[in-house]
Amino acid sequence: MPNRLSSSLAACVWIPLFPLRCEEARHEGLASYPTALLAPDTTRKLWQVSSLARHAGVKPGMTVSQAIGLCPTLRLIEPDPVHYDEQFAALLSTLGEVSPVIEPGELGLAYVGADGLEGVFGSVAKIIDAIMCSVPHAARLGWGVGKFTAWVAASRAKPSEAIVVPAGTEQKFLASQPIAVLPLDPDTHRRLRQLGIRTLGALAALPEAAVTAQFGAAGTQLWRLAAGRIAEAVEGRVAPEPIVAALTFFTPVGERELLVHSIDQLIARALKHPRRIGWRVHTLRLRADLESGAQMQGVAGRGAACCASTPQTNRSWLVNVLLKDPTADAARIAAPLKTRLEQSPPTGGVERLVLEFTAFAPGTTELQLFARDAQAAARAGQQRALRHAAREVRMRVKQANLFHVIEVQPWSRLPERRYALIDFEP
Repeated sequence: MPNRLSSSLAACVWIPLFPLRCEEARHEGLASYPTALLAPDTTRKLWQVSSLARHAGVKPGMTVSQAIGLCPTLRLIEPDPVHYDEQFAALLSTLGEVSPVIEPGELGLAYVGADGLEGVFGSVAKIIDAIMCSVPHAARLGWGVGKFTAWVAASRAKPSEAIVVPAGTEQKFLASQPIAVLPLDPDTHRRLRQLGIRTLGALAALPEAAVTAQFGAAGTQLWRLAAGRIAEAVEGRVAPEPIVAALTFFTPVGERELLVHSIDQLIARALKHPRRIGWRVHTLRLRADLESGAQMQGVAGRGAACCASTPQTNRSWLVNVLLKDPTADAARIAAPLKTRLEQSPPTGGVERLVLEFTAFAPGTTELQLFARDAQAAARAGQQRALRHAAREVRMRVKQANLFHVIEVQPWSRLPERRYALIDFEP
């Protein structure tokens, strides 16, 4: 595997509510209405909510009936995670034209390594302009040393705005920021607020040992982030060439047993790919194109008449899996996919199923040598067998009766003109 590029100077590009922004981009005029995106694992609850819907009291996690009761004009949208994933990949590709060091985060969040870009674009302002020209208008940008400082700056910025934290001023900038910018779980956030800690400066003012005693190793990490002691570099991603296996159904499939059988078939096909030999699968993705047409009409009938105007969208289902222990065993690869299929099945008939192996880990040295030796031995064995068979034929019939068929005039309708025979020499 090639070594990853890294950069200590980071630019954080953040597009909040990225999936909802993708829907607004492909449905003209949708942004002017209160909208909500349904949860990918269930159509009964809301996932993301627009600002207009929030003003009406609608919040993520609400049931559809509760949301429609608060906002009768609410427009509901079924999720299309495959589309969001493709749009995010396109965003990363565009940012890759500005810098070779790109590290993706969650959907709508990416870090751009800025070390050395001054020699290409010039000043910091020109680098920022180049990045902002590559992203949608709703993007926010933060600039600083280390990913955390850049992320906090992006979270404070307004749409289409950039906040720059000059080198050496990280502690001063972070001190006034709320503790919500830290990667906190709900329990830790609650405990910090009960202790009267509202800002990063208040947390950094405490002794590190006391924070560690109260929150353990995670508390040490939080304290060092708040104090500006950690400046994580941007690690450039290695864009893999995925191994893809796809299956298209003649009619939409909803039976779970058939989908499980199809997953097993796709895994078996992908594992046989020549590029997979000698490597173990580390990350994989299963995506499904769902039957379109019905959309939200069922929900509209149960909710309110306003939902009849819900925009028609493509629907999809997506599962991303990171295997803790990379493997080439089909059963271990299939296990998390089947678990997700059981827990959160597709919300409609599946028209197409696509499996992708997106990242790999090398096997043992012996495994890779065995794979290469096995392939070479198989080819050499075939050549030896053909030579031996050709020699036996010549000895028996006293002439060359083995020929190879080649295509000479593929456009001809006459077989004797379309093909020719030449002596076969293995």
